[in-house]
Amino acid sequence: MSRSDDPAAEAQKSRGANGPSTDGAPNDTLTALPGFRVGHWTDGAARTGCTVVICPPGNVASGAVRGHAPGTRETALLEPSRTVPGVDAIVLAGGSAYGLAAADGVVTWIERAGGGFPTPFGRVPIVPAAVLFDGGVGRFDVRPDAEAGAAACDDASEAPVAMGAVGAGAGATVGKMLGFVHGEPSGLGSALARVGSARVAALAVSNAAGNVV
Repeated sequence: MSRSDDPAAEAQKSRGANGPSTDGAPNDTLTALPGFRVGHWTDGAARTGCTVVICPPGNVASGAVRGHAPGTRETALLEPSRTVPGVDAIVLAGGSAYGLAAADGVVTWIERAGGGFPTPFGRVPIVPAAVLFDGGVGRFDVRPDAEAGAAACDDASEAPVAMGAVGAGAGATVGKMLGFVHGEPSGLGSALARVGSARVAALAVSNAAGNVV
């Protein structure tokens, strides 16, 4: 896979799976918020992938980790008491714990683009990540890695977010209470709501054991 010497410039040119809407519909996804860019890397045959949200400077990030077996990286930095107020990017990936490697590629990409938290010795990209278990639907020996994370950054744009079985949602399923064989395809979604003068957007992947209601 080729790499540009200016990944930020390449990302502005890249549209990939996140290409602009062709039906003239308004952007009612996360990227309608100023400065947010979203990109995907998808392996359709293996039914896995990763998604990156590149965040604008000056953001304030917070979060909580739930569930009995979370697979995460750097999410402790999202607690309100921590030193770092914001993040450079957020990664969602398939591949279970192996998929956390996708964040390595995003960290390198952000560094090359000049981002990161300033320290006396250089900038350190802040890239929290979370993974889902999609090994029961595709090839478990194919997982998002650092190269996949960098490719998702190259794909990132402000175009409406591509949704469905793409990126981290490529292998997402629901309805698995009676076993993986009963799982139904889920995917990645994004939406925007307007409340007065405020806009609230979300991007999520559902990989639930139960059904989505």
